[in-house]
Amino acid sequence: MDVPELLEAASLLVPEETATENDITVRDIWDYLVHDEWEIALDLPEELGDACSLPLAFWEQLAEAAERLRLERSARWCHWRCSELRNGAIRADLTLRPAAEARHTAPIPGVGVLRPMWDIGRFSPTGGRAVSIAGLWVENTPVLEPGGRAAVRLVPLIPSHWTHVQPGQQITMHQNRAVAGTAVILEVRRPATTMPAR
Repeated sequence: MDVPELLEAASLLVPEETATENDITVRDIWDYLVHDEWEIALDLPEELGDACSLPLAFWEQLAEAAERLRLERSARWCHWRCSELRNGAIRADLTLRPAAEARHTAPIPGVGVLRPMWDIGRFSPTGGRAVSIAGLWVENTPVLEPGGRAAVRLVPLIPSHWTHVQPGQQITMHQNRAVAGTAVILEVRRPATTMPAR
């Protein structure tokens, strides 16, 4: 992605004429680009995060820019946001079991590479408990240690499994059959209803 493409992605932000002093605009991004501060220019729209609903095309273009600049974590985050728009997202407060009580004793990576199983209250056709898979992104930390607690984002592998999940509900994270942690749902975002073709 070159400068015009990044500015095109940024044009989806707040228009200059209606922006308040706290809004990020194309001019803000342009100022960083002029000073050859590409990483900051890319970080600005990323920081909007949940502050406003940006379209899939925006996150796709931002991911491409991050990949070209070899900003691996930024690229992962932008691809993650694309997945959230496609599959929906669940924010939760996760507490891992302490290492002495857990089967898995290593820290879990925070950048969306882990896809654990979750008991979200579903049952199998035979009446037993069923688990569903969701990717896991730990907010504001690169890893979560055993016994640790953090806000996390989940992207369901099969969104239809998660339609009954509501804020306040407790779910459990599993690695194999063992419980690895418990989470309380904070927020549920359904998949975007229409996705533009790529």
